[in-house]
Amino acid sequence: MNIINIEHISKIYGEKVIYEDASFGIQQGDKIGIVGINGTGKSTLLRMIAGEETPDAGQIIRQNGLKIAYVAQNPVFPADADIRSYAFTRGAGEDWQAESNLRELGITRFDEKISHLSGGQKRRVVLAKTLAEDFDVLLLDEPTNHLDGEMITWLEEYLRAYRGTLIMVTHDRYFLDRVTNRILEISHGKMYGYDADYSGFLELKAAREEMELATERKRQSVLRMELEWAKRGCRARTTKQRARLERLEALKNGKAPVQDQTVELGSVETRMGKKTIELHHISKSYGEKKILEDYSYIVLKNQRLGIIGPNGCGKSTLLKIIAGLVEPDAGHVEIGETIKIGYFAQEEQHMDDSQRVIDYVKDIAEYITTTDGKISASALLERFLFTPDMQYAPIGKLSGGEKRRLYLLGVLAENANVLLFDEAGNNLDIPTLTILEDYLNSFNGIVITVSHDRYFLDNVADRILELDGNGHVSQYEGGYTDYLRAKEERGGQGSADGIQARELPKTEKTVQETDTSSDSLKTWKQPSRKLKFTYKEQREYETIDDDIAALEQKLEFIERQIEANATNSVKLRELMAEQEETQTLLDEKTERWVYLNDLAEKIAGQ
Repeated sequence: MNIINIEHISKIYGEKVIYEDASFGIQQGDKIGIVGINGTGKSTLLRMIAGEETPDAGQIIRQNGLKIAYVAQNPVFPADADIRSYAFTRGAGEDWQAESNLRELGITRFDEKISHLSGGQKRRVVLAKTLAEDFDVLLLDEPTNHLDGEMITWLEEYLRAYRGTLIMVTHDRYFLDRVTNRILEISHGKMYGYDADYSGFLELKAAREEMELATERKRQSVLRMELEWAKRGCRARTTKQRARLERLEALKNGKAPVQDQTVELGSVETRMGKKTIELHHISKSYGEKKILEDYSYIVLKNQRLGIIGPNGCGKSTLLKIIAGLVEPDAGHVEIGETIKIGYFAQEEQHMDDSQRVIDYVKDIAEYITTTDGKISASALLERFLFTPDMQYAPIGKLSGGEKRRLYLLGVLAENANVLLFDEAGNNLDIPTLTILEDYLNSFNGIVITVSHDRYFLDNVADRILELDGNGHVSQYEGGYTDYLRAKEERGGQGSADGIQARELPKTEKTVQETDTSSDSLKTWKQPSRKLKFTYKEQREYETIDDDIAALEQKLEFIERQIEANATNSVKLRELMAEQEETQTLLDEKTERWVYLNDLAEKIAGQ
């Protein structure tokens, strides 16, 4: 039964079309994840469903008596309120639940003024209060932002057990997979519904786009045929001829499917000497809170480090110490002469709203040098989905997510060879995150990221550093899933996932935990350990046979096409080029297959 109907809505901000005759139905018990690039109107849709905003045309019809709860990205609070007066306002039952929720979300000082809280703490207070209320429909805008692993797991379980209707905007792809049963995609002013979780959505979206392209190819083919007929000079005298001319006009006026743009950027050309970043005996405390205690680490060339741990344990502080923005209480950081650091901060950056978008980038660099050659500021912006019209508009006209994407572009435009990311996933859309992951995997430099985005860590990190909140750091090889597996093997999960971590055995302690003298750091070697697949290698091993079979089938098809076009020189050249490219891919896949199968045999023989 539909409880909310979105009927033919349109919405325009200035010259930007957000929705154009878009419709969608929401049923009782739906758990919907809204996806789409920043600026497409995801948060706008939540506000309209909540009744805080109205469409320019069309309507949103809600079932009578429907109770809607809404957690916005930037909540508003009563003046001079403290946590207790704001969150405990209803009755013993709901106040007890609100208190329990607050503690689960790491909020324990109920007399603290809300104005003294960080942005992330304010959002957690609103979330705790809202989840204690009585509602039929829950609207959440980026609920996992500013939550650590333990809190995300708690919220995940709460929403999985919730029997009402959920509609949320989130970039957390694992969260979408585990919580949702429907995906609502917003693209070019339209809405597309998919009865699937995020993984299923990806498959269904690809099928939908392929069907649209097939329809367009058929339309173009018929159009060419009709145009040939019209060129032969047929007169519109008979009913049949008039019908053909009318069909020709309809075909000419038909619209081709609009393809989503994707962020594209070749890896920047950088040079890095032998010395990278060295941390020697770093200690840092805030009052009685220990962040780091006598911590040493040497970052290797092209290393990808993921930093995790509970909120308040010092992850951002460690990143800022590396960036030179925070001084340690003891110890020192050595930075190689060729090292250039690009720092993507978690905090919203001040931007001059009156400055043009293109001038923001030109102030950083007129051109950046990539593996594809030099790219101008304008071309770089286009690759980051900023159209020419947007480039010459003031920054103030951008959405919050678009500003975040512009800030990311600015960091990458600095031609740094060390990239530091503090919660890159916050307020970046999934398409941008996906392309950023691909970019970082080809980036010829060092990447160090603080993140609670498990999917992002699996795709980017090759080593996890876990801060326990008491000054200690533990090290795990691989991505986030590898970290969880290692925790299970050692008999417990880490503080990032809510269960106390056990001390590492002496033979497996990291360089930081065994000997932190500078001499030993220079000569330390990774201790021998059992071979195993990384998370990425395991996924690749499971699919590589199918990949090779598909390439072999493609080669056979191309060979048949070559035979059929032996007298068509133009088509033959195209097919020969495609054959060569496919053969190269097949050779690369075959070499990779040999490596993965050898590794699998060694793992099995241990």
